Amino acid sequence: MRTTIVTAIPYVNSTPHIGNILTTLSGDVSSRYHRARGEDVFFVAGTDENGQKIKEAAEAQGREVNEFVQEIAGRFESIFAGMNIRYDGFVRTSLERHRFVSQEFFRILKEKGYIYQATYEGWYDVSTETYFKESDLVDGKSPDGNEVRWVSETNYFFKLSAFQDRLLEHIENNPGFIVPETRKNEVVSFIKQGLRDQAVSRQNNGWGIPVPGDEGQVIYVWFDALINYVTATGWPDAGWEEKWPALAQWLGKDILTRFHATLWPAMLMGVGLPLPKHVVAHAWVLLDGEKISKSKGNVIKPIELSEELAQRANCAPMVAVDAVRYYLISTMGYENDSIYSDVEFDRKFNVDLANDLGNALNRSLAMTHKFLSGVIPEGEIEADVAQAIANAKSAYETAMAGFRLEKASTAASDLIRFLNKYIDTAAPWALAKNQDPRLGSVLRSMLMCLRSAETMFRPIMPTAADAIADQLGLAPAVAWDSIGTPESLPAGTLTKTPTPIFPRLEAPAKADPANVAPKPEKAKAKDTKPVETTETKTEKPEGVIDLISIDDFAKVQMRVGRVFEAEFHENSDKLLKLQVHIGEEKRQIVAGIRNNYSPEDLIGRQVVVVYNLKPAKLRGVESQGMLLAATNAEGGAILLQPDKEAPEGAQVR
Repeated sequence: MRTTIVTAIPYVNSTPHIGNILTTLSGDVSSRYHRARGEDVFFVAGTDENGQKIKEAAEAQGREVNEFVQEIAGRFESIFAGMNIRYDGFVRTSLERHRFVSQEFFRILKEKGYIYQATYEGWYDVSTETYFKESDLVDGKSPDGNEVRWVSETNYFFKLSAFQDRLLEHIENNPGFIVPETRKNEVVSFIKQGLRDQAVSRQNNGWGIPVPGDEGQVIYVWFDALINYVTATGWPDAGWEEKWPALAQWLGKDILTRFHATLWPAMLMGVGLPLPKHVVAHAWVLLDGEKISKSKGNVIKPIELSEELAQRANCAPMVAVDAVRYYLISTMGYENDSIYSDVEFDRKFNVDLANDLGNALNRSLAMTHKFLSGVIPEGEIEADVAQAIANAKSAYETAMAGFRLEKASTAASDLIRFLNKYIDTAAPWALAKNQDPRLGSVLRSMLMCLRSAETMFRPIMPTAADAIADQLGLAPAVAWDSIGTPESLPAGTLTKTPTPIFPRLEAPAKADPANVAPKPEKAKAKDTKPVETTETKTEKPEGVIDLISIDDFAKVQMRVGRVFEAEFHENSDKLLKLQVHIGEEKRQIVAGIRNNYSPEDLIGRQVVVVYNLKPAKLRGVESQGMLLAATNAEGGAILLQPDKEAPEGAQVR
């Protein structure tokens, strides 16, 4: 028996945006997770190419409908591929295979007495291809705010009303059928208001699937679109049972109540097919408080977003794709809508990926190279680390069992946050200085956290996960059961030099009026007093300091850096030579702190650097900045550092 995952198929009347790609992305993340667990996964996506709206969109461009849908469907497939979405089956509803299945489905329902012919009179929303009662309208428009048309025609009807009690019984007996719980309550309330029979055909306007035995009618677009889920399984031919019912059917909340949780289950009951085990409805992605919509034009296209990010962050294109995938999944809404903003997108990239994940990877590998020549050591994983990995894995599994992808993402990120705190607490640089035998276990524990997080992040960020594995010097850890096992982290493996996967984004400089000092007035030449000669100058009293303006202070740029290498200066007994990460930049800094710090004290430590100091040579070695330090009673250095972890490259004001 395969694990089948299906997704609602988008209309091909325009190019997809981050809101409607979320459904297909959710299916991809789910299928990757179940594959990691060793399951035989069958993941299906597709495009909805029938309906009056499609025909009108093509006509608006003066094009043949068939040519139009083929081009747009190809665009969808290209975007899915560009977002690293990998499916096993792809259904196009305008193709012959789906036409056959839809007509057979229709024929069986009619044969069983669930489809009959009658006259329909009422309102029709072409934008959503949905029928509405007069009482459904809001200010003369559909509940979605779209224009409606009065329709009066003879159609075929599906006896949806006959399934009201059976639907309520199924929902009651299968608590996880509708996810999340709040959506289930909405569906139950809708059904209890009374289901009415649904028109399932329209007059044939030259595009669509003809009703079997009646060429003057085409099957209603929502009716045939829902059938795509079984089209992919091969139904009604032999072998379809291996792929149906689906474990999960992903969709947006707006198409749950009327269609995927009511009409579709009733259709399956009528034909005699099992229902999907779980129908999962995610919330919308909002932009400026409104639903992202092709018709409104307020769209953010996923490929363009990732391409722009790759340029701004100077990262690999598929890494930028991973960052977009991560943002959409980690902020994914179920009960409530998520809100996209450029500011929040950049913040999530910098905080979660560049800082938390980037720092953990860089610190762990840098110290492995510094203290163990880059070789993964033997040793036991420390108890608190093993427990943190087990907790993260369990939280991830619980989240995925409930189809809460955002909570799974949080579980993986929390393990990385734990790792950064663990490094600070375990202080491997101090262990190395004291030749503490615990050093090997600590470093192995750090690397095991990374290895475990790699597997947890892989369904969401497959390219970044592979990059983590590569820097660990290992093949990708694709098996879920390998998490936290000694076999997943072979001792003796030579790791690679750390390289930022997600380089930090520098936010555009914006002038803050509160911090802009007024420009000093220029002295007027005629009123300028003669400058005093040296003979008339008086010496400055002791203890009086020269004051500077805010303009003078603003000239000094200070930033947070992290030391990843440190060694003695070969030509001085007072100097240390440091390699420091400042954001994505690496700099060499020579500091006169040897009397107070050994190299081992500094590895992994955050420091404050004067960033825009001109380079200078100290005893023949170039220094590209200066560390800030206080002085003790003996005049020795006390290095300044943030009182808690700060983003590398962050400005100090």
